[in-house]
Amino acid sequence: MKTVTLRQMRHDFGSVLVWIEQGESVEISKRGKIIALLSPPLPSKPSSPKKRPNFLGRLKRIYGDKIFAENIVIEDRNSRRY
Repeated sequence: MKTVTLRQMRHDFGSVLVWIEQGESVEISKRGKIIALLSPPLPSKPSSPKKRPNFLGRLKRIYGDKIFAENIVIEDRNSRRY
């Protein structure tokens, strides 16, 4: 693990960034005290595809085999005052 001062960090951030990209952690100190730790991110797991809910099955469970005509929606909208 490498240690840099805050001043070195401000003036030479490029080299610190290279160290982090190479997988090394860097301690940042100010007036002799460690104030922060920069480290590379942990390797992420490959995400598995998420299972989507069965929307069609849910609609059939709620409404059964009823089929609604499009006119019902239009008539309902026209009958209401907003």
